[in-house]
Amino acid sequence: MIDYILKNFSTHIHSLLAGLFIFFATAIGASAIFFFKKITSRITTILLGFSAGIMLAASIFSLLLPSIEFSRDLNIPFFIPPVVGFLLGGLFLKILDRTIPHFHINTNQREGISGNFNKTILLILAITLHNIPEGLAVGVSFGANPLKDLQLFIGSMVLALGIGLQDIPEGASVSFPLRSFGVSRKKSFIFGSLSGIVEPIFAVSGSLFVSFFRGILPYALSFSAGAMIYVVIEEMIPESQSNEHIDLSTISVMVGFTTMMFLDIIFT
Repeated sequence: MIDYILKNFSTHIHSLLAGLFIFFATAIGASAIFFFKKITSRITTILLGFSAGIMLAASIFSLLLPSIEFSRDLNIPFFIPPVVGFLLGGLFLKILDRTIPHFHINTNQREGISGNFNKTILLILAITLHNIPEGLAVGVSFGANPLKDLQLFIGSMVLALGIGLQDIPEGASVSFPLRSFGVSRKKSFIFGSLSGIVEPIFAVSGSLFVSFFRGILPYALSFSAGAMIYVVIEEMIPESQSNEHIDLSTISVMVGFTTMMFLDIIFT
C-alpha cells in the first residue's frame, strides 16, 4: 500500500493527504465534545504537555536533522541554512503572534492586534495559529522527496503521524472551551474541526514552494522547525504549567518527546 501511494502519486498529493490526515485528527479531538461534559485541569495539563513534547521531538528529528544533512550538499558552510531558517521560522511566528488576534483560555490572555472580536473567534484563531507551522512542516517534509525515496517517505509519514497524535488534544482544546462559552455541542465541534483547516492548505503550499525552489529546501525544513518550537515555548508549555500540576506537565512533555523520538528511531 505504501509503495503504491509512493509511486503513483506526486509529492504534492502526498502532502495533501498528510495535511488532510492531521486535519481529521483535529476533528477527532473536537468530537470528544459529544462524549464528555468537560476536561479537568489535570487532563488538560497532560494533553498540552504531551503535544508539546511531540512537537519538540518532531522539530529536531524530522526537520532540523534532515535540514543539516541536506545543507551538506550546498556550496556554502553547512550550518548556515539550519541556523538562518530556524531563526526566520521563529520570527515568522512572532510576527503572526503579534498580528493575529487570539485568546488563550488557560492564561485568560488576549494577544494580537486589537479589535471587536468575541472570545469564540479569538480562541479558534489561537489554535489555528498553532496549526500553521504544523501543516507547513508536513508539506515541506513530503516536498523534500522529489525522487520518491522510500526511507524519506516513511520519515515524512512518521512526522505526519506524530503531528496527528498531538492534533487530537488540540481539537479538544477548542471544542470544550467553546462549549463553556455557551456554544452548542454541534457548533463547538464544527469550529474545533475548522481550526485545523489551515493544515492541508499550508501542507500543499509548503510542498509546492520547495518543489519550485530546490535550493531553499534546507532553509524550509529548519524554518518549519523554528516555527513549531516557537509555538511550543511561547504558548504550549506555559499553558500546560498555568495551574498547580507543573510536575505533571514536565512528565507529559518528556513522554511526548520520547514517543515521537521512538517512532522516528523505529521507522526511519
